[in-house]
Amino acid sequence: MSRALMITAAEGLEGCIAELRDGLKLDVDVVTSRRTATQALARREFAVVILDQALAESDPEGADLVWKQSGLAVPVQVNFALSSPARVVREVKAALQRREQEMALSLRAAAAAVDGEVKNAVTAMLLESQLALKGDDLTPAAREKLATVAQLAETLRRKLETAEA
Repeated sequence: MSRALMITAAEGLEGCIAELRDGLKLDVDVVTSRRTATQALARREFAVVILDQALAESDPEGADLVWKQSGLAVPVQVNFALSSPARVVREVKAALQRREQEMALSLRAAAAAVDGEVKNAVTAMLLESQLALKGDDLTPAAREKLATVAQLAETLRRKLETAEA
């Protein structure tokens, strides 16, 4: 179960915590100050950090510090005085979904970059080995090894093309 850190001095949030737990499957840790929030963030990883807007407005530097120390946790700022538990759940759910989409896009971009680098390296290996095979100054043993390298590079290139299709 993922964890959420809720930073608020507001009372009567049991219903909100229950909805986060039941609706989003989050274990919720509640702290009441910036200091206890930064201590909690130092001790463990959280999927989401929910900061009460009242605390953020009363201590903007403290709020910035919390955001900086929250690592990869999704930051969500909520006005608990005006927000129903259902609205808090919607806000947190939307933020988590955005983070998932961002991560999926990042992974696809990273995979495409690695794929391109591997294809370029295989193409270069194949071309260099084929050029070297055209040389007259190779011993039979070196020619045989270069032919094996060229064959392996060609096989790898075909496999990469097949995997792409």
